[in-house]
Amino acid sequence: MYQIAVCDDKEVELDKVENMLASYQKQYTGCSFATRRFADADQLLRAVREGPYMPDLLFMDIYMPGKLGVEAAKELRGMGSGCQIVFLTVSKEYALEAFQVEAVQYLVKPISEKELFPVLDRVRKKAEEERKKCLLLRVGNKICRVALRDIVYCEAQKKCQCMHLADGTQLQLRLTMAKLNEMLAGYQEFSKAGVSYIVNLEHIKSLSTREMQLDNGNKIYLPRGSFQVLREKYFDYYCNEDASNAGGGRMDTGTYPTEAEG
Repeated sequence: MYQIAVCDDKEVELDKVENMLASYQKQYTGCSFATRRFADADQLLRAVREGPYMPDLLFMDIYMPGKLGVEAAKELRGMGSGCQIVFLTVSKEYALEAFQVEAVQYLVKPISEKELFPVLDRVRKKAEEERKKCLLLRVGNKICRVALRDIVYCEAQKKCQCMHLADGTQLQLRLTMAKLNEMLAGYQEFSKAGVSYIVNLEHIKSLSTREMQLDNGNKIYLPRGSFQVLREKYFDYYCNEDASNAGGGRMDTGTYPTEAEG
């Protein structure tokens, strides 16, 4: 089931998108959506902030009273949301800002099924690929399925490991850091930072000799001697991503982690 949020201050536009989503589901019976409507950006941000709510896909109007869609999208990214964003608008004025928040599409109204359905095809394919990348973890007496993209970092806490997720959730895991590192070793986006941390390189916002700033607002102070190794792993990972996505994959937003002396 895909969680889809539709945010627009005009009810007629909300109806249009919802109707097109319903039409898409009729054509692709194996696809299931749970759609939630929002009349303005603040309603959406409040639902995510107060949770638990995190859409997989967001259709958002750019021009809305109170707060522009691109401003709301930046706040969502600041909260650690990795949802796929499709902007719906009457103008191309904010196209650059849309790329800066890694929007997957920018559609000019009025939109049609012919324009929307290929976008949904791409979103479904990407979501299915992402959902295959997950860990099955025992948390208390339950088995939880955690998407790798949602893991920001893991921290050693005595006999437990604390896994910090993008939505603010913290999972207490009864296993060793060595075992957790073994589980994540096959994924190049994860790297050790000293003996107490494993970090998802995708979530690093900035990096210096003393600390790293993560996109969920957390800060990790680096153990002595760990910066050089972490920096090299990050840039190796980033360069490999660029090579594999050449010609239309990962967007260049100009927000790479920076090397500074602090």
